[in-house]
Amino acid sequence: MLGAAGAAGAAGLLAACGSHTGRGGDDGGGGSGPRLSQWYHQYGEAGTEQAVERYAAAYRKARVSVQWRPGNYDQQTAAALLTKSGPDVFEGSPTLDQIQGGQVADLTALLDGVKDDFNPAVLAPKTYRGKIWGVPQVIDTQFLYYRKSLLKDAGVEPPTTLDALVDAAGRLTTKKVKGLFLGNDGGASVLGGTPLNAAGLQLVTEKGTVGFDDPAAARTLAKLQLLHRHDSLLLGAPADWSDPSAFLQGLTAMQWSGLWALPAVRKELGDDFGVLPFPKDGSAGRPAVPVGAYGSAVNAHSAQVAAAKDFVRWLWVERTDYQEDFALSYGFHIPARISLAEKAAKLKNGQAADVVRFTTDHGHAQPLLWTPVSQAAYQDALNRIIRGGANPESELRTVVRKVSAELHRVAGKR
Repeated sequence: MLGAAGAAGAAGLLAACGSHTGRGGDDGGGGSGPRLSQWYHQYGEAGTEQAVERYAAAYRKARVSVQWRPGNYDQQTAAALLTKSGPDVFEGSPTLDQIQGGQVADLTALLDGVKDDFNPAVLAPKTYRGKIWGVPQVIDTQFLYYRKSLLKDAGVEPPTTLDALVDAAGRLTTKKVKGLFLGNDGGASVLGGTPLNAAGLQLVTEKGTVGFDDPAAARTLAKLQLLHRHDSLLLGAPADWSDPSAFLQGLTAMQWSGLWALPAVRKELGDDFGVLPFPKDGSAGRPAVPVGAYGSAVNAHSAQVAAAKDFVRWLWVERTDYQEDFALSYGFHIPARISLAEKAAKLKNGQAADVVRFTTDHGHAQPLLWTPVSQAAYQDALNRIIRGGANPESELRTVVRKVSAELHRVAGKR
């Protein structure tokens, strides 16, 4: 990721981020045996850091040191994996380049007998050529919140199609309230491939080809453009889409946000809200729910690969009590294991149960073959279509050419 300069400067970057590596004379967990270092990105949820340190201390077969990493975590991890000072175990989403470059270890055997219990939408991006390179930890997801009372007063049904969403946003817009909030840029930065999935399309097919070279893609994105033209979108809110404050303050009747916001919404509005997946579009469409999950991965160049794998199996496969605790005791996430999500008390009822069902039935994640090059090309086009009023057909033709070339490049390395 950082190129040749990043590899050369990695030692300085790591030193700047903290000297506790879990190696040498550093203190480890409460176990005996080999020393293992484990990295996590810095969560904003109180208690999470203490929880993962408690898990590590409970492991008896190795001395596990946890390192909490502030800043650009993905960049730090990519740099560390190019050196001899990287972590033994790390939280993250191994990239295609890291997998093809032999930087992460094959964890397929760790899921023997339980693979089918992991949500397939979040397991797929951690799978390459039939092998698993990361064990999903928790699921984060995004969906549509709507205010029940505002829809009822306007005589609007919760929209289940994209056409109905466009219509509802217009009918719910008044002098004081906008119909829909998709973010301060009209959804260009957050929606990603979700509208394409709602049209029955994919970013990348199972055969590794462009999955949206179809007229339906342009028709769907044109409807997002229509929302912007009709002035039914809230733009310039005090906080962006990830924060539910615009919805809670009554600035919008519907808002795209994440599961993390649900406890705050429920506390403020009681039962005066509902949740929906992104609505389907067209006869081949289906509801769409974007999901993502960091996983636990092992550094292939670790001196303790076998011990690191044993620890990952213990924590993220065997200790289902810790997995549920990690997901729901500090923030609000869905456990990556289907069985845990179904039985968790906090997810059994109301809107939370609806979200679990949406995620199981309609969840989709960004494909592993969807590289940063493809993402940038599509994202730029989506921004021009939604905010700039550009022609969806011509923009997508350009994106298809760029993504096809990138997939061809990637296929040459497989």
